[in-house]
Amino acid sequence: MIGGGQLARMTHQAAIALGQSLRVLAADPGDPAAQVTPEVVLGAHTDLDALRRAAQGVAALTFDHEHVPTEHLEQLVAEGVTVHPPPQALIHAQDKLVMRRKLEALGAPIPAYAAVHNVDDVDAFAARTGAPVVIKTVRGGYDGRGVVLARDLAHAREAVAGYLADGVEVMLEERVAWRRELSALVARSPFGQGAAWPVVQTVQRNGICVEVIAPAPGLAPELAAGAEALGLRLAEELGVVGVLAVELFETEAGQILVNELAMRPHNSGHWSMDGARTGQFEQHLRAVLDYPLGDTSALAPVTVMGNVLGAAQTPSMSMDERVHHLCGRMPDAKIHLYGKGERPGRKIGHVNIVGGSWAGPGHASPDNAEYVAALRERAQRAAHWLSHAEWTDGWDGH
Repeated sequence: MIGGGQLARMTHQAAIALGQSLRVLAADPGDPAAQVTPEVVLGAHTDLDALRRAAQGVAALTFDHEHVPTEHLEQLVAEGVTVHPPPQALIHAQDKLVMRRKLEALGAPIPAYAAVHNVDDVDAFAARTGAPVVIKTVRGGYDGRGVVLARDLAHAREAVAGYLADGVEVMLEERVAWRRELSALVARSPFGQGAAWPVVQTVQRNGICVEVIAPAPGLAPELAAGAEALGLRLAEELGVVGVLAVELFETEAGQILVNELAMRPHNSGHWSMDGARTGQFEQHLRAVLDYPLGDTSALAPVTVMGNVLGAAQTPSMSMDERVHHLCGRMPDAKIHLYGKGERPGRKIGHVNIVGGSWAGPGHASPDNAEYVAALRERAQRAAHWLSHAEWTDGWDGH
């Protein structure tokens, strides 16, 4: 696996259960996966020789991020390395303009978009769409980076001018009036088998995912089925092997639009580690090794994941002690920490709360608002405790 981050770390856990060994190409010995994986190659993902060292003798090569130059991957394929997803698929997760053009050609629902050659393109696009403008860097960017939500036309022109002056390629999109963000997570094997998890709702704060509710509460069955089918169709049409996350907007008009693609295990799938019969990391390995795919059905009516983000001020209480207290107060909380140093806003772990029986009115269901709210509160409480060493409900264990 190219990349030594938390996705590689959690893929390593799944590899152990399947009797496999995961070698990682990491930038630093302290990277999350490098801390736990016995086979570590140190080097940059942009260095072809480092990629060759990592790929020597492996059954398959895959990724925990999409930033490896496709020309390097094409060279590895020419040298006989099995690369999943292949470079001709991965380019759609690297280059947003290539992605938008391909999705448009496939008839997938997408926001209006345009390439940018000069600042005047902003005015032409705004006049055509009549909607607020979003500026995106064509390559790179994650967790809200590389995205500018323009306040007005002058702000959009200013942002585009700044990017172009720095030699950064950007594109324009209409700012969609969306009700919420969803994610359709699927997997596909080289054999062509596909599998889809239930469509989930994702909640972002400052461009970073803070919460995932699985399945998405109150999502009309026809929209859920359509989103799953769209994910599976895109995986097939693009030639994806492994996990594909299709990030979606549910618009205020009740439509589903494709926002972004990720061809790797994804933050929106972390709930599946404890809430589905087959988690995304095991499934990704099954796919890239061309095993039959696992059952993706949910184990509970609702599972909620809360991301643990570094607090503005790191608590004086050690993380070990915070884990100790959380285990004591919320023994059903499933904790996943990444071995990262704490800094403000950094993803350092996540917590899954898997729903069980319900003693309140109605029944345990994603359509029972009280049930979902109770699970969300518990996931938020657990994640906040791990990041801040503060209980959101004011509880004092002493």
